[in-house]
Amino acid sequence: MSDATAEHVTPTPPPSERRRRKERRRDGDPGRRGRRVRLGFPFPQLARDLVAIAVLVTAIIAIVSRVRPIYSAKGPLAEQITQRMPGSAVVGQMKHDSTDEERAVKAPGFETDRRAFASDLVHTGRVDSARADTIAFYAVREAYIRGIPPAVIFGVMLTENAVFASNATSNVGAVGLMQVYPKVWLKELSSKFGKDLKTDSTNLKYGTFILSRYINAKGKPAVPGDVSKGLLRYNGCVRGTNTPHCSNYPSKVKTYVEREGESLCGDKSFYECIAKPFMIGLLGKAPSAGGS
Repeated sequence: MSDATAEHVTPTPPPSERRRRKERRRDGDPGRRGRRVRLGFPFPQLARDLVAIAVLVTAIIAIVSRVRPIYSAKGPLAEQITQRMPGSAVVGQMKHDSTDEERAVKAPGFETDRRAFASDLVHTGRVDSARADTIAFYAVREAYIRGIPPAVIFGVMLTENAVFASNATSNVGAVGLMQVYPKVWLKELSSKFGKDLKTDSTNLKYGTFILSRYINAKGKPAVPGDVSKGLLRYNGCVRGTNTPHCSNYPSKVKTYVEREGESLCGDKSFYECIAKPFMIGLLGKAPSAGGS
């Protein structure tokens, strides 16, 4: 063999070297690339991630289901809040609409009559000043709306319910401050005034409306006798047969007004305090001589 040929021939390793290579392969010698690592799937970590995602999604669903988002297209936040507040509809309406109640409260003389009414209630010794103020406000307001002197409401209330008990119920079923009969009036007036006759404001609305209708049943100018007739009708005593001694009812109202209505009437008689202003100022007819 020539020298050129000998330069390209790879020498055969001796037997001892071949044995060492086999041993490295058998024993797992990492060599220069390092030891091979068998990759496995990370099931525990994946399980934890899935549980965390499930908890987060559940929380989001719960929050969304309980809280209503407020969208910009539905108007300002403050407006929506006020619309959801109790009474906000009434407040909003009062800003734009002038009701009978508003006009009555703003009428000249209202505050003077309200204070006088409350003062007379307190002087009876049966109510405290806070309750007297509440009753007086509603009583005078309704009197102004219906066009009758507040003193007549005062007298009827004392005659019907001298202890001013809102839940007072008579043996025939009359209810509240002015002893309104539910069987007679609820059907006709509940849509206008509500049904809770044990609420002072509602009861006074009923009682004052009924009284004004009875005093001026035909809507014509009044004469002195109309007040007495109206009081008799309010007591269910048109012919003096519905209740014992009911013909005395106007006299009882008159006595209460003159005895207890010191602030409302001063030294004026029942006629001067109630009948005369009722006919002149409210129904447009000058009274003739004589009392009610």
